[in-house]
Amino acid sequence: MKAIIVRQFGDPDVMKVEDISIPEPLHEQVLIAVRAAGVNPVDTYIRSGQYAKKPELPYTPGMDGAGVVQAVGPRVKRFSAGDRVYIAGSISGTYAEYALCLESHTHALPDQVSFEQGASLGVPYGIAYRALFHRAFAKPGDTVLIHGGTGGVGIAAIQLARSHGMNVMATAGSDTGLEFLIAQGARHVFNHRIDDHFEQIITKTNGVGVDIILEMAAHSNLGRDLKILAGGGRVVVIGSRGPVEIDARDAMSRDASILGVLLFNASDDELATIHAALGAGLENGTIRPVIGKTFSLNDSPLAHKSLMTSTAHGKIVLMP
Repeated sequence: MKAIIVRQFGDPDVMKVEDISIPEPLHEQVLIAVRAAGVNPVDTYIRSGQYAKKPELPYTPGMDGAGVVQAVGPRVKRFSAGDRVYIAGSISGTYAEYALCLESHTHALPDQVSFEQGASLGVPYGIAYRALFHRAFAKPGDTVLIHGGTGGVGIAAIQLARSHGMNVMATAGSDTGLEFLIAQGARHVFNHRIDDHFEQIITKTNGVGVDIILEMAAHSNLGRDLKILAGGGRVVVIGSRGPVEIDARDAMSRDASILGVLLFNASDDELATIHAALGAGLENGTIRPVIGKTFSLNDSPLAHKSLMTSTAHGKIVLMP
């Protein structure tokens, strides 16, 4: 089979297509013929060698994907050959024609959901769900601000928050992006390139403030986030590319919380909760992953470059 192999950490061009053997599923393992693989920012951090937890070289990137079950290990109970599934975690990596996964990381994909959409679920929807419900304890009626709403995690958070009865605000960097956010379900949208957009947000809440902020760029926004929180408000830090200076008194005066979140820290029980909810959302149509760009396996380096510079709205997906 063809697979992306990384033999040294570095820039995107270290990813090369090679011919390797198709793995054989053992015990609770599932072998999946990959029809689409999700490209996530964490994939780029790992490939560059900047991520705290590095895989042993050589390795095949990718945690998310979707496809058809090819074969199962003798202890697998929930799946059989021919089943449509999405992948949220892989033993062998999903940037390949076949991926080996644990049964617990393999989930049913409804017929009405495309493989590209299935490949967009694991990391983006998993982190959005965990940020909202496991960390911020979001509830119906809360006002939620989602910074950077046009990316994979932002779209997921908008859809999840709206389907649970929250008042959703979101930011983007263009008029086209703002229109896109409204189409996804955001009630109030703001251009984050306008200097006074934080003032616009607090005005829209009638001065009360925001209950929950999902922050994709804490290095830029965290200090100002604290100033627009309601009493008892929570900022969940999903992404940050550097240090930030804050005035702790802004948190003290509001009894505010700054919460970190990492999907890799989720327990097995939390993951089971996440994917039970995602499965229900796929079936009833409240979860609708949006595909921004697709690339071939050969163009994996270009996909990584595009991910870090793209203004596309939606998920970047590889098609093996």
